[in-house]
Amino acid sequence: MIETRLLAAETEAQLDTAVDAAVQLLRAGEVVALPTETVYGLAADATSAVAAAKIFEAKERPAFDPLIVHLPSREWLYRIAACDDMMVLVEELCAAFWPGPLTLVLPRWKHIPDIVTAGLPTVAVRMSGHPVFARVCRDFGRPLAAPSANRFGRISPTTAAHVVQELGGRIPLVVDGGATEHGIESTIVAVGPNELRLLRAGPITIEEIETFAPVVHAGLSESPSAPGQMPSHYAPRTPLLLRDPSDGWETVTPFAAMETTSRRGLLAWCTGAPDRFYERVEILSPTGDLREAAATLFAKLRRLDEAGLDFIFAEPVPETGLGVAIMDRLRKAAAK
Repeated sequence: MIETRLLAAETEAQLDTAVDAAVQLLRAGEVVALPTETVYGLAADATSAVAAAKIFEAKERPAFDPLIVHLPSREWLYRIAACDDMMVLVEELCAAFWPGPLTLVLPRWKHIPDIVTAGLPTVAVRMSGHPVFARVCRDFGRPLAAPSANRFGRISPTTAAHVVQELGGRIPLVVDGGATEHGIESTIVAVGPNELRLLRAGPITIEEIETFAPVVHAGLSESPSAPGQMPSHYAPRTPLLLRDPSDGWETVTPFAAMETTSRRGLLAWCTGAPDRFYERVEILSPTGDLREAAATLFAKLRRLDEAGLDFIFAEPVPETGLGVAIMDRLRKAAAK
């Protein structure tokens, strides 16, 4: 078992210490957990197959699931991805959304090992806007592969404490940059000459990206071309079921007989529920704010998962804007 250090990054002195420690470990071919603006990521040198393999080992991630490559600067994009046929569109998207929570899937050059791209002819790239992650990546001087810092298929971590729960004893360092801003993973689009293919919904909404090119939706896949495409993902250990909003509280699932003796929790959209039906209720946003709901989704789902319940029921949210990304995560969590 590895000793996992937890370093704060609140003050300038703490930030300097944490960044130096992270960069030293990355240069030694190790993995470190870092905050991003979306969720916490588990980072390693994206140009080293051996270092990247440690991500898969720590997360118990299948080798067919590709990783996102985070760039230290825009110039690195053209060193690892081939953009000639869609240069204008790529430049427009980067100018509008980078650094930020938009991942672009593009044809790849051979500078990134096959293990990072799962042997695919494409590479997923983005630039993080989080000051801690951006500084570590810049000081390291090379791209970082960094999926979410959790066991594969589990709830994504939005605090350093979540990372320690998931990967404590498996990785040498977690840098604590506080709670993440968006709370859900980046939007992923595959860029074509004349269209964008949505591979994963996220903080950058469909409405925002379709102003640059037509958007088509990709389906789920057991052999994904980008992270987050598998039918089951982001799942708690406790079985999760989606409520039908047209049902009354007494008939929240087809398993009504089972409910009478089970401990149930509710992940509610913006209102609570009668206490007699649920042992624990977490409300995503009392004011009905989709940004607040997205930012708190994984943390509140994790609290329900740790409450000793038999079932978690989740209410759907309006499927507009960020609601598309939230419902994507809930459907995949319920698929298990």
